[in-house]
Amino acid sequence: MHVFKFGGASVKDAVGVKNLERVLRKVGFENTLIVISAMGKTTNALETVVGNYFNTKSELQSSLQDVKKYHNAILLDLFDTDNEDAHPVFKKVAALFDELRSFFDRNKSPDYNFVYDQTIGYGELVSTLIVSEYLNLVGIGNKWLDVRECIKTDNYYRRANVNWEASQRAINSKMTSGVLNITQGFLGSDDNNFTTTLGREGSDYTAAIFAYSLNAENVTIWKDVPGVLNADPRYFENAQLLNKISYREAIELAFYGASVIHPKTLQPLQQKEIPLFVKSFQDPEQAGTRVGKGHGIDPMIPCFIVKKQQVLISLSSLDFSYIVEENISEIFKLLHLYKMKVDVIQNSAISFSVCVDNIYNNLPNLLQHLKAKFKVTCHENVSLYTIRHYNSDAIAQLEIDKTILLKQLTQETVQMVTQ
Repeated sequence: MHVFKFGGASVKDAVGVKNLERVLRKVGFENTLIVISAMGKTTNALETVVGNYFNTKSELQSSLQDVKKYHNAILLDLFDTDNEDAHPVFKKVAALFDELRSFFDRNKSPDYNFVYDQTIGYGELVSTLIVSEYLNLVGIGNKWLDVRECIKTDNYYRRANVNWEASQRAINSKMTSGVLNITQGFLGSDDNNFTTTLGREGSDYTAAIFAYSLNAENVTIWKDVPGVLNADPRYFENAQLLNKISYREAIELAFYGASVIHPKTLQPLQQKEIPLFVKSFQDPEQAGTRVGKGHGIDPMIPCFIVKKQQVLISLSSLDFSYIVEENISEIFKLLHLYKMKVDVIQNSAISFSVCVDNIYNNLPNLLQHLKAKFKVTCHENVSLYTIRHYNSDAIAQLEIDKTILLKQLTQETVQMVTQ
């Protein structure tokens, strides 16, 4: 079994969907499962829909209509018709959007995270339906699979935890051997069959869950870059391709925020030593990057990572007493309570600094709680830079024209918070 994952950039328009077909014909699709993300920036557009549902009801239907129009334009290009009755896919897609509208009409829950998960997954459902129907049209027969029937999770909405035993049973019962299977990334369902999500960029993780459960031969993530680079070319010049990466090194890079591989993706693959390939959907016959058993990276060069829109919180005791285990324990309990993702910490005798990702927008409540016991300084919209396998030139290059708020070095890694 081979598992392929195609991200939103690969299917952002009709040209992208046709290119996916080209990739399959070049590399083969026998005994293959394809995991597909929402098309283009659909997830962002659906986040706007959720925001309108809670804050600007008058704009809800128009924002939802924008999402539908985007997908209808792709349908008209793919199925080469001006008549929406010419192919059943038009009605199937319309039915999914009607289902979403119906959810908004009947929903009684005030929980943003619950509503988010019930809404956001329609991006994946629509994209996979369109790709599946198109591939059938051009002679690549396939089975469309609802991933929510396969991946079972708890109800920690927006960052659900996988029930591995239940998921493995479901995956093996739902998969059809001998045909191309197509399913959605990013999604699961809880015990009440409500949709859950695995966190942004969770489609890579979905591919790994299926690969682990099916004892797959390999996983390939198809990207708009030639493989795993030593830096994100959007933020760093002269990014270089890494030919090989060990599981351990890839997990380190993912932990620090490298965007090519989701942090949770590698652990199940490592357990069964399933190799992961990252390749370009624009040039599918190139080798790309292989992630597997081994040591370090090839070539051995500094790797640069940046996480934007972070928050740096600096604490000091009100009475100049030491910040010791009891204080630190209380701080981490609060960070957990307010669902802050901790990226880096630094402490001294009377101070403690932490850089966090304010995913759930709980920062005001956290700060109010902390101010009861500490003197608090907060810097929002900071950037966290990490260099793996750094050298002095790499550090000097990164520090140019930046205000350094925090800097921390270990043997292999340097991290800097800048403003």
